[in-house]
Amino acid sequence: MTLIRSCRSRILLGTGLVAAMLAPASAFASDIVGIVTDATDTRALQSAEVRIVELGRVAEAGRDGSFRFGDVPAGTYTLEARYVGAEPVRSTIDVPATGGVTVNFSLGGANDILVVGQAANQASALSRQKAADGVESVLTRDAIGQFPDQNVAESLRRLPGVNILNDQGEGRFVSVRGLDPELNASSLNGVRLPAPESDVRSVALDVISSDTIESIEIKKSLTADMDADTIGASIEIHTTSAFDRQRDLYSARIEGSYNDYSGKLTPKGSLDFATRVGDNFGIAGSISYYKRKFETDNVEAGDFWKEADGVAFAPEIEYRDYDVTRERISGALSFDWRASDTTKAYIRGNFSQFDDHEYRRRTTIIFNEDPASGDANSAFFTDADGRIEVRRDLKDRFERQRIRTVVVGSDTDTGVWKFNWSASWAKSSEREDFSIDPLRFRARFNDDGVDVNMDYSNPRVPLYSVTAGAALFNDPTEYGFNRLELTDLSDSQDEEYAVKADLARTFAGDKGDFTIQGGIKSRWRDKSYNFNLIYYGDYNGDFTLADVLGQQTYRLTDIGPVASKTGPAAFYNANLGNFEVNQYETDLGSNSSDYSVSENILAGYLLGRWDSDTLRVIGGVRVERTKNVLNGNLVADDGSDVFVTPVSYRRNYTDWLPSMTIRFQPQQDLVLRLAGARSIVRPKLSKLAPRFTINEDDEAEFGNPDLLPYKAWNLDAGAEYYFGRNAALSIGGFYKSIDNFIVDGFFEDSDAPYNGVYRGTAFSEAIIPVNGDKAEVAGLEASYSQVFDMLPAPFDGLLAQANYTYTWSKAKLFDGRSIALPSNSRNTFNLVLGYEKGPIDIRLAGTYRDKYLDEIGGDAETDRYVDNHFQLDLSVKFKLTDNVRLYGEWVNINNAKYFAYQNYASSQRLLQYEEYGSTFKFGVKASF
Repeated sequence: MTLIRSCRSRILLGTGLVAAMLAPASAFASDIVGIVTDATDTRALQSAEVRIVELGRVAEAGRDGSFRFGDVPAGTYTLEARYVGAEPVRSTIDVPATGGVTVNFSLGGANDILVVGQAANQASALSRQKAADGVESVLTRDAIGQFPDQNVAESLRRLPGVNILNDQGEGRFVSVRGLDPELNASSLNGVRLPAPESDVRSVALDVISSDTIESIEIKKSLTADMDADTIGASIEIHTTSAFDRQRDLYSARIEGSYNDYSGKLTPKGSLDFATRVGDNFGIAGSISYYKRKFETDNVEAGDFWKEADGVAFAPEIEYRDYDVTRERISGALSFDWRASDTTKAYIRGNFSQFDDHEYRRRTTIIFNEDPASGDANSAFFTDADGRIEVRRDLKDRFERQRIRTVVVGSDTDTGVWKFNWSASWAKSSEREDFSIDPLRFRARFNDDGVDVNMDYSNPRVPLYSVTAGAALFNDPTEYGFNRLELTDLSDSQDEEYAVKADLARTFAGDKGDFTIQGGIKSRWRDKSYNFNLIYYGDYNGDFTLADVLGQQTYRLTDIGPVASKTGPAAFYNANLGNFEVNQYETDLGSNSSDYSVSENILAGYLLGRWDSDTLRVIGGVRVERTKNVLNGNLVADDGSDVFVTPVSYRRNYTDWLPSMTIRFQPQQDLVLRLAGARSIVRPKLSKLAPRFTINEDDEAEFGNPDLLPYKAWNLDAGAEYYFGRNAALSIGGFYKSIDNFIVDGFFEDSDAPYNGVYRGTAFSEAIIPVNGDKAEVAGLEASYSQVFDMLPAPFDGLLAQANYTYTWSKAKLFDGRSIALPSNSRNTFNLVLGYEKGPIDIRLAGTYRDKYLDEIGGDAETDRYVDNHFQLDLSVKFKLTDNVRLYGEWVNINNAKYFAYQNYASSQRLLQYEEYGSTFKFGVKASF
């Protein structure tokens, strides 16, 4: 046997991949197969570690708990199975010269500590984290379908280095290690998710309900077999499979949600099942519905702040009253077939729909002249000095987003050979039909005796008071029709087809396995946006705010009079013939945004992998060939007519992307990691699209088909210590060197490199997305998790999770200015305190993130920052019976707000403030 292995090694080193893969397997070897489950035979223990002690060979249990060792020489061996939260179990086996041996393991004792609750979730997450090739964080649900939070984005908030960017109080986009969400990639069951929105690559993960999810993995380091389109992390979401469990599952949830700001109670419900039809076929599925009504009070500066005679003031201030209804429908269905002892096939489909119906009443005050007087906390304006314009408008917008995926494939593992393939389709869309955005009424006060005083004593909520002319200011008949912008169609489509295949050959050694693996993947993506606007600039007759008057729900101050929520649409439909179309504005708005882009990627890779019970080394290289076809319009106008010229560009490029990952486990409770990889993130397709607009003053906005992709070298190092029965402490550092990061550049006609001409089009001023110089990111992550079951009762039900991330970044703009990267919060931490014992399950979670740069302005004074955020959430569950649980949640206990600002005149000056209140959820979940 030793001679055979020695010859095999010489063949591999001397003749390369082809000869190595054709080398014959040992004639005197067998397979060891089995499954690992919890002791109640309920849950398959994915990522349990199974080790042949004498050979130093290790296998990781798959999601169905199965493991396989191939090419095992005849003899007597000791097998050991380990899983966080359970005592290790050993079994002695005799392996014959030919044939196979089946060994099954049950871990955890005769209770449900690995099955249900917070401790079970933690044990599952830590086991997967420990077994992983590289640096990753994991969230899982337990065996009865309980997930920590209500949507994917909110759940990820709890993980190290993760920051969630909110939209009206709900977590939507995910930032990892302080990087822009655009630098992440998201997949669902291995399918890369396209983005519903027209102008981004990143996917808003609040579209996907957690009721359909089995686990979420945030992979922060890369290996050559992974798509290389991420610098932050690869966010990999997995739905349920019938083979995740040993028993059938049927569960139902009914929930009510109450927002204290709106005073509305709304429903949520879900159904979830997993069942096997015989031993080799399984079906799993779920459907979830959630309706949420809430309100948001918002204040925004419509323009950047100014200063006159020592008085800082906002020349335009907006008070926004939002009433929002959001409905989410999510469904998942999967079929799993164990075609043979070595092959599993699957089909998985997912559907998510997110409807957002938003009413926004807005009062805007515009001061055309500097204040007559003021101080550090106020500014006084009078229309005797110049015009004071007041706009009162309404937006009535219904938007529907959909994400759909289907994937079919199979995985074959003979112990020596592995072959996996899949084919997938994914489509995302965002559509609006008939959205009023906005209907505006306007009054202009000029020497009419109207005076307005602005109170800036609360820097987050500037308030106005009308000190003279209030009767005129508040009279709805004074506000005549100004314009109606009707979104006749806003249609964003993003669709991708993909096929992939991977082939691996494993060579068994005396103290480990060596694997050669290669693969190929092809992706075909098409993204388009079509926007049609009808712009009404006049009304034939009398139409004032008084004709559609409503009642505000705004709490920060009185912003009345305001339009009703439904009155403007009803008035428009009843009086359509009296509205006069402005064809110039209609043509300009309808053609400026349209584009279509195709992106085809052909990738291949080759890697080598050494696995033993102490050392895992994975080194390889990936190559990706990218081809784009970019279509858009050059839209020019002379102030009265619009001229549209279609334009198209083609481009292609190739990237070679090496990677190396080392996992060293000198003892069972200690894992050390080191990883380095080259990766890329392609520019936003909306930035690449040749959308060129230029007006009669030669002021222009350009897309940039020449944008280069972000390219980064990524380095990670870390140590993880697993102690006790269900506890871990980890610390790690990371460094990223990023080339070609993308920012919007502001150019005048004298600025290099364009000098007033871009692709043959002259301009006086232009906004053009450009590649910056170089950016660096460095940081530290630390996390701690522990179940305190060693304490005396009743304290043995306590558990804690805590993590902290420090991220530093620096980038240099094309104008020489140094900044931190957008979305980079320097400090983030999460703390979870839990208690579960008997029928009681309690969790208090706190999340903090530091301020971050949100948008880059023309200079430091016009950069936009989002202030720090701390939020507390509480959940309580009570087991009424073995099958029925009651639960309640209090989200945003401390009524955390949103505040964005600019640093101007030695102070933080308001750009946006939002307040939402708390949300209470209560319900019942039954599982059988």
